[in-house]
Amino acid sequence: MSQKAASPRASIIRCASCDGFGWFDDEFDGESADCDWCAGVGYVYRRDGRDAAIPKADFAAVADALERLEHERLRELGYQGAAKKPWQQEIRKDTQLGRNPYTGGDA
Repeated sequence: MSQKAASPRASIIRCASCDGFGWFDDEFDGESADCDWCAGVGYVYRRDGRDAAIPKADFAAVADALERLEHERLRELGYQGAAKKPWQQEIRKDTQLGRNPYTGGDA
């Protein structure tokens, strides 16, 4: 009888429960709470089809991987790496905050 090969190293994936945010906002009372699955990290270890929270003791060892995954997630959400001034934000066009206070116009 052959033995099952040792499990490969755990991979880090986005938490399926909070989709990488690490917390939930209650839509009824506005309270926020950390995700129970990932303990507020937004990512979990996956090994053999099972997900587990990343222990705090592992944070230093996986910091680079978590940072890379978070950059990917933010890019998916449309973040481009720099903050836009209020008058540069599409959602604020045609509002008082959509006007550049330094030029008096849109630019």
